[in-house]
Amino acid sequence: MELAKSLENDEWISDITKKEKRQYEEYARNSLTKQKRINIRMTERDLKRIQAKAVEEGVPYQSLISMLIHKYNEGKVSINR
Repeated sequence: MELAKSLENDEWISDITKKEKRQYEEYARNSLTKQKRINIRMTERDLKRIQAKAVEEGVPYQSLISMLIHKYNEGKVSINR
């Protein structure tokens, strides 16, 4: 209850930068677009690592995977060979 009251009383100050805020706003916009469901197979080890990274970033792991695919499609992430 104390936490909820302090939040309602604007006692919390955001520590994200303007750049981070814009990035999260972009993620929100992208998540509002019509989406298709896919199935993907991966090792349990990779899934656990993705889930851990998602916790670090504060996003659901499915969203993290979607963001990575989106960044790859936009040419912002490349595959090192």
